[in-house]
Amino acid sequence: MSYVPLYRKYRPQTLEEVVGQEHIKKALANAIELNKISHAYLFTGPRGTGKTSTARIFAKSLNCKEGPTVKPCGVCENCIDITNSTPMDVIEIDAASNRKVEDAQNILEKVMYAPVNSRYKIYIIDEVHMLSTTAFNALLKTLEEPPENVIFILATTEVHKVLDTIKSRCQRFDFKRITTADIVKHLRNIADKEKINITDDALNTIAKNSAGGMRDSIALLDQLSILGSKDEITTDDINNLLGRLSFDILHSLADKILNSDIQGAVELLENIYNSGNEPVQILNNLTDYLRNLLVVKNCSKDAVFELTQLNAEQAKHLSLQAENIETQQIVSLIDKSAEYIKETKLTNNPHLWLEVAIIDLANLTENTKLAQLQERILRLEGGNTEPARIYSYKAPEIPKSVPTQAVKEEVKQEIKQEKSEKIEPKAEIKDETKSESFSPMPKSKHVDENDISILWGKLLNSIKSTPTRALLNQWAVPIKISAEETVIAVKNEMFLNKVQSSIQTITDSVNEIFSQTNSNVNVRLLQSSDNEVKPAAPAKPKPSPYIPPKNETEEIEQDIEQEIEQEIEETKSEKQPEIKMSDELMMYSDNVNMILDVFDGKIIK
Repeated sequence: MSYVPLYRKYRPQTLEEVVGQEHIKKALANAIELNKISHAYLFTGPRGTGKTSTARIFAKSLNCKEGPTVKPCGVCENCIDITNSTPMDVIEIDAASNRKVEDAQNILEKVMYAPVNSRYKIYIIDEVHMLSTTAFNALLKTLEEPPENVIFILATTEVHKVLDTIKSRCQRFDFKRITTADIVKHLRNIADKEKINITDDALNTIAKNSAGGMRDSIALLDQLSILGSKDEITTDDINNLLGRLSFDILHSLADKILNSDIQGAVELLENIYNSGNEPVQILNNLTDYLRNLLVVKNCSKDAVFELTQLNAEQAKHLSLQAENIETQQIVSLIDKSAEYIKETKLTNNPHLWLEVAIIDLANLTENTKLAQLQERILRLEGGNTEPARIYSYKAPEIPKSVPTQAVKEEVKQEIKQEKSEKIEPKAEIKDETKSESFSPMPKSKHVDENDISILWGKLLNSIKSTPTRALLNQWAVPIKISAEETVIAVKNEMFLNKVQSSIQTITDSVNEIFSQTNSNVNVRLLQSSDNEVKPAAPAKPKPSPYIPPKNETEEIEQDIEQEIEQEIEETKSEKQPEIKMSDELMMYSDNVNMILDVFDGKIIK
């Protein structure tokens, strides 16, 4: 008798034997017991989670001679035919090889025929997402309203490729990935029956490697069973079979990376590579190890055993290793490893990229410690190489020798000036009782009225033609402004003629500034030896002096509050001067004033 693979030998035959998927088993069992059988079902989920097996069990439950029943007998003709995959009324179709519209039409031609010796005629279409759009459309009407006693069961791993019009006509059941614990339990049951000598750690490794698929787990167990029954199968045997690195090797490699031992990491990498391990597999195994390290660093011991499937000794090694590294560093290493995995898959020289990856990871660990990065940022922002220091500010104390009345008078003047900008400051009265710490603020530097920047600003303001003023402000530079001679340089040659055509307007403004007639004005191009001069900027506001805390000034504020309100009312009552048109134009930008002057316009309020 030919050998039957374990995944076929131990395929579930009843709903109870299906591993996991409790929500689906309960729903289908209730549908059978309540006789609420739909005409179309859609089973979707990852590979190896029981979609096709559940479809066959469901068909067996419906067509069993004892049924419909949740527990088919398994001995009647229909049950035996379905188990042996030779039924007449349960038709399994592989949509990957029967995806044309002609195949769909062939199904429609046979749908009209009644079942031969069963209760229902059931079509199980596997990998239904492979059907073409025209084939889907051909099945659409029949799928919505099939003949009596015809049931469609569609199975797919990529439900997003199935047309929405198809999905809306089916009862959808989503199969979930089977948990590691359920897979290990089922594998142990099979191993005991088949007398396979294997450790629990090895079964955990199989379950983790299958990514939640039962069929892949059983197939890997079947492959390991040929290693012999004398010696116990361990995790190392699985790693050698799959090309995976052992925990000890990964621990040593990660330790050198975390300690930035670049030479040691490269030497160990060469030994691993020369042992026949593929670069992508090495990086994948290293990424899994770093992931386990991240879990150990941030989770409790109970969660560690559940999430990583490590034994106590391995978890202890990881815990010791995680004490000398920060979470942020581990995340950076995982992120960088993922990038190098992509590069290694696409390159023609994977070994080169593998070496670059290990060297980069070792350097990355040294340069990603959070405390050091923060210190370096503080140094750079501070503009020096010394470690940044944080200084605390302490308010100056008022000398005890200062009389209280003198302090009140000083603060009173400052508060009055701050609250009312329209009130002119009164002359300072020298108080001999003040201490030296309360000396008056230094006066601002005297501005020379003959300064060229001051004169240039006056000249621009006195020009009545807005286009001329804007042109000078944008493209002209004062070289000399005096009563004897005024020299203006133009930056661009194309504007020289325009400025020269307005020289009379400029001359009038110069005459107005110096209160004279026939001023000498010269306009020329800007030369390299000329220095650009801009109108003087307004003086910076006077820095406010130190004001005592609120509790010390409350009495002073109460004393002067009435006086300030009275002065403000007097200021408001004064008649505001009438704004002339020339002054009003100055309130707008040069562009607006230019347009007003060119088109002889006016501002409508």
